[in-house]
Amino acid sequence: MATATERRPVSRFSALTIVYSGMFASLMMIGANITSFVPFLVVGGVPITLQTFFAILSGLLLGSRLGALSMTVYMLIGLAGAPVFAKFSGGFGQILSPTFGFILTFILIAYVAGKIVERNQTLPAFITAALVATAINYILGTSWMYFAYKMWAAAPDVFTYKIAWLWMMPPLPKDLILAVLSGIFAFRISKHLKVRRAL
Repeated sequence: MATATERRPVSRFSALTIVYSGMFASLMMIGANITSFVPFLVVGGVPITLQTFFAILSGLLLGSRLGALSMTVYMLIGLAGAPVFAKFSGGFGQILSPTFGFILTFILIAYVAGKIVERNQTLPAFITAALVATAINYILGTSWMYFAYKMWAAAPDVFTYKIAWLWMMPPLPKDLILAVLSGIFAFRISKHLKVRRAL
């Protein structure tokens, strides 16, 4: 009896891991392809998506480890060929995409956001975590995009790092607003979510 009792929490945790990881992986797919329903959200060839918003939420709500796991699941599903990335793209070749750096950062920002709020459960901490995660996403993602264009997309010499950043300015206000909203939203419902306590 004692052995059976000890095993139950492990089974529950495994089930929660699958459910929540799958849920956020699905939300990422929807967020990545919102431009399919609202085409004008493509600025300068860069699709404005809700991926960063959902990646941050995964960390704030699920915690650092489970949030990062859900983003890893999303990335692996896409690399395996499922059309879950922006514009319903997928496949291992996406690694060479100039925007793949942003996908890689989703794992990191979910982990960082989760770590911050695991140590501090206040509203300012939630908002700060979301803003820090957004900064990481932009810095690393934009840097990857610049080097990708330079190294294997044969970008002309006039394409500089500064231009890469100017390219990313249009979606920045939207992502900053969504970061603040994600912090507020996650703070309000985190008390009702038991996943972090299971970690």
